[in-house]
Amino acid sequence: MYRKVLLTFVFVIVLLLSYSIFIGNVDVRSYFFPHLMLSASAPAPCSPDLSLRVFMYDLPRRFNVGMIDRSNTAETPVTVEDWPPWPTNWGLKKQHSVEYWMMGSLLHDVEGREVVRVSDPELANAFFVPFFSSLSFNTHGHNMKDPATETDRQLQVDLMEFLKKSKYWQRSGGRDHVFPVTHPNAFRFLRDQLNDSIQVVVDFGRYPKRMSNLNKDVVSPYVHVVESFTVDEPQDPYESRSTLLFFRGRTYRKDEGIVRVKLAKILSGYDDVHYERSVATEENIKLSSKGMRSSKFCLHPAGDTPSSCRLFDAIVSHCVPVIVSDQIELPFEDEIDYSQFSIFFSTKEALQPGYMVDQLRKFPKQKWTEMWKQLKNVSHHYEFQYPPKREDAVSMLWRQVKYKLPGVSLSVHRSRRLKIPDWWLRK
Repeated sequence: MYRKVLLTFVFVIVLLLSYSIFIGNVDVRSYFFPHLMLSASAPAPCSPDLSLRVFMYDLPRRFNVGMIDRSNTAETPVTVEDWPPWPTNWGLKKQHSVEYWMMGSLLHDVEGREVVRVSDPELANAFFVPFFSSLSFNTHGHNMKDPATETDRQLQVDLMEFLKKSKYWQRSGGRDHVFPVTHPNAFRFLRDQLNDSIQVVVDFGRYPKRMSNLNKDVVSPYVHVVESFTVDEPQDPYESRSTLLFFRGRTYRKDEGIVRVKLAKILSGYDDVHYERSVATEENIKLSSKGMRSSKFCLHPAGDTPSSCRLFDAIVSHCVPVIVSDQIELPFEDEIDYSQFSIFFSTKEALQPGYMVDQLRKFPKQKWTEMWKQLKNVSHHYEFQYPPKREDAVSMLWRQVKYKLPGVSLSVHRSRRLKIPDWWLRK
């Protein structure tokens, strides 16, 4: 009797399993032979529960840290032993130094991080290209027509010639390659050759959608240039900040940035508003830091592009950002709700005389205090540092890269079977 029941049970299980395989609910191949499911020429998949595996190309120093430490003329790639510190006296150059901190994070090996550097490219989910394109522009071609711009152009030409010989670039068409290009003029000579790659940008203000867009690219914070406010524990934080609204910076900007000149007129004459035209010298950066720390709200109008470093200076100063930029994109927005610690006005609203100041004056003290506390809770996500730390800005950026990889795989696989130009690109 027992044997008959056992045989019946086994028969039912086998029958159910066979039916599941038939209708596609169970894939025996993926369970018993997982490697058969992967094409040898396909990018390695990335589990959401595992660290991102990144292969970093070994480039000569002239492409990266050679622009920082010019005393070391070696052509060998930099290592963790001779990684140079970021110069403390470089002022605004720091705001576009995301490339430096991302590269450094791959040299410093720590367990339990978002990203792991692999020496075998076959194991990589993504490929990091350690070219300091923003620093190259600031070093070799900042005046645009200076003869030194030829050095910047030649670095871009040499780099792309090198990459296009790589079988890993050829395999995906560069789609799984990561390029930090945070300065709006970074990689300006050959930027269109990065159209399919994952670009790490601060906004999309200068480029058409086919070149850079939110679907494939990663939005990064600027690297803040003011010191972080680490000791901010007043008994009454609201009353300790005597200025209602603070802005200090350039007022003559291009494109959307023309709003700054208009705001200068609208915000004049208020005793509790500080709106000052200024350039970024070392002393002025210190004065801006002091002003932000003593203000309830910090104004962030659009500049030459929709975003600027000022927003992230405000965040690490625990000054509630007031954002006036209609086309701004914000970093890590799938994980961070900026409405919990920022206030947004459209350009049209901000340019109504008296409207913005009136709204800020009526803003409830309790609500402001909640935003101030939230700023203190999230500010570590905007810290760039070496060695890197868990949940800092670089850690968040690598996680954003990981989120882009399913789309990379889709794009690569579609490109291999298309016989005509992609119709989605024509819409």
